[in-house]
Amino acid sequence: MKRDDMTAAISDDQTIWDVVVIGGGATGLGTALDAVSRGYRTVLIEAADFAKGTSSRSTKLIHGGVRYLRQGQIRMVRQSLVERGRLQRNAPHVVHPMRFVIPSYQVAARWYYFAGMRVYDLLSGRLGYEGSQLLSRRQTSDVLPTLETRGLRGGVLYSDGQFDDARLAIALARTIADSGGTVINYVGAVGFGYQHGKLSSVIARDQETGLEHELRARSVVNATGVFGQQVMQLDRPDAQPPETRSEQAPKIIPSQGTHLVLDQRFLGSDYGLMIPDTSDGRVLFAIPWHGRLLLGTTDNQVQDVQLEPKP
Repeated sequence: MKRDDMTAAISDDQTIWDVVVIGGGATGLGTALDAVSRGYRTVLIEAADFAKGTSSRSTKLIHGGVRYLRQGQIRMVRQSLVERGRLQRNAPHVVHPMRFVIPSYQVAARWYYFAGMRVYDLLSGRLGYEGSQLLSRRQTSDVLPTLETRGLRGGVLYSDGQFDDARLAIALARTIADSGGTVINYVGAVGFGYQHGKLSSVIARDQETGLEHELRARSVVNATGVFGQQVMQLDRPDAQPPETRSEQAPKIIPSQGTHLVLDQRFLGSDYGLMIPDTSDGRVLFAIPWHGRLLLGTTDNQVQDVQLEPKP
């Protein structure tokens, strides 16, 4: 991943790229790796750091989604759990199992959550982690010593995946480069070129030098996440008269999550805590992470998308 080599590659205006990927987060890097592994001439550009946005600000979990299981989205949960197992197998230096406890203050709820987590285990198949088990009141308070014990009836212990999202992104970028692809950051899309009325190239600006490069492309993938709408607006901005452009309904409704970062003493355990049903209907996690505790996440609709979001 030598930037000079990557810069030279995008400077060659005679190159026709099979795939140009805009966005160097998890989705863009995964797309580029898939493309280059199939033999396509592939380039990925990222306007900031790799994994700058959502892909480095997650809850650090690789999981099937317990809330989706409760909503009956069995196929989605199954697919996510299989991907969890594949990531564990392919990148064990980044992905690892983690034990979680669901505390219960009602006897019936304890059995309800245990039954749900057993289904969760079964859906993961051969790629599953250690199976779920019931915990007594004493066992639950032993593994989560700061937990409120008044009314505690026990808990459910289950396994899920934790990962370093930014490290996984960098591993993907390195693999793309090792496979012959081009990946370069601090190069953003500023426009598109057209031939015969069809999009034929991406105009990319190197933020280090200010130079612009035309990346001729057979296909373009917009993988910019919450900034996807802004990139779409670069596509033929003259196609609509100025007075009607603002009236076009947005195709992406952005939302923003917030995590609180606390001292790990707040939980006092190497186990994670999962609260399956909060007062506003969310699933809440408390997760040990590098000597701290991640608590979250919220999910609120926002009007303005910023590279440095504020809670």
